Amino acid sequence: MTVFEELKWRGLIKDVSSPEIEKKINQGGLTFYIGTDPTGDSLHLGHFSSFLISKRLKDAGHNPILLIGGATGLIGDPKPTAERPMITKEEVAHNFSCLKEQAERLFGFRVVNNEDWISKICVTDFLRDYGKYFNINYMLDKDIVRRRLESGITYTEFSYMLLQALDFLHLYEEEGCTLQVAGQDQWGNITAGIDLIRKKTGKEAYGFTMPLLTKSDGTKFGKSEGGAIWLDRKKTSPYELYQFLINAEDSKVIDYLKFLTFLSKEEIESLEESTQREPEKRKAHQALAKEVITFIHGETAYQEAKQISEKLFRGEIASFTKEEVETVFKGVPTFEITEELSLVDFLVQTTICSSKREARELIQAGSISINGEKWQEEVRILGKEDAIERVYFVVRRGKKKYFIVKLISSKEVVRR
Repeated sequence: MTVFEELKWRGLIKDVSSPEIEKKINQGGLTFYIGTDPTGDSLHLGHFSSFLISKRLKDAGHNPILLIGGATGLIGDPKPTAERPMITKEEVAHNFSCLKEQAERLFGFRVVNNEDWISKICVTDFLRDYGKYFNINYMLDKDIVRRRLESGITYTEFSYMLLQALDFLHLYEEEGCTLQVAGQDQWGNITAGIDLIRKKTGKEAYGFTMPLLTKSDGTKFGKSEGGAIWLDRKKTSPYELYQFLINAEDSKVIDYLKFLTFLSKEEIESLEESTQREPEKRKAHQALAKEVITFIHGETAYQEAKQISEKLFRGEIASFTKEEVETVFKGVPTFEITEELSLVDFLVQTTICSSKREARELIQAGSISINGEKWQEEVRILGKEDAIERVYFVVRRGKKKYFIVKLISSKEVVRR
């Protein structure tokens, strides 16, 4: 397959500005850019999907530039439904630094900041040198603007298109950049940049979009949709990423393999066949988790995430470290105790059970587990020797309800 044919097979081509793009991509040697605004301090899985196409093009002999919009991030790309909340200049600067470090570490791309050129343009020059090339009717016809007309769109948001077009023109003139790549929601901004280059220079530039990475319900992987899967391990641990990928919807896992991995067509088709023939083995899901986590966090992080998951599945909670407890059970209800207690008092004092009667009933029914072991003795004392690393109790009530109880000293309470 040619480079372009592989991109199409992976489902990574949606809109193209010109039929010439296929030939140019197959030939190699293009300087292209892909951009994002620093609205958060970490990239997420949606960014990862987009930036991987840039690595595919780089591997095919093209020259990528990653633009992180320190200027456009202060404005905000119009959302389909409402205006984005503005963030401070200090937040944008901090987020830019974080995203720059992540992108350079993961992809090795050269990163540029559009604040470096946009901040040097005064408002009258902006209107004279760029604004005059944009017809209002043309701008109103762009999909994202048209969808906001009824609810209202501010002049600030309306101007975003001009700024992104200006970015393309700047990179065209200063870097020889002739191609812009972006998600499908940026099509209007890409074509605005192509038109501006044509009007200002008489030359041709190109662009194409890729479909957004979505879940089966059509929602995309992004910060504003909630539940973002971050590339920063402090925000989404390798274990959490592993759980997300290994539990991906069967209907989407092959799409994710095409979007998020460099596995070959033959390898992916073999995994697709396995998913249809023996879905219980989840070979496609395992391959997805391995490829993505290894790329983002490394082989060691992948093996650790897999090991933790397997220990949890086997019920080997007592073998966890403190760090593993904090990773696996992040976000579950957590309580603290300062003394050794009988099992009944332990359950009531932590409010895991509402009364001693309820506690006894659950204990007798075998519905209480501590660190993976069923406890059925009401008067049994829980002490430091029973806690994971003398600190944590992982309590399971019934089949799915987990709680963390931390044993702390009275000195810790006083210090607070």
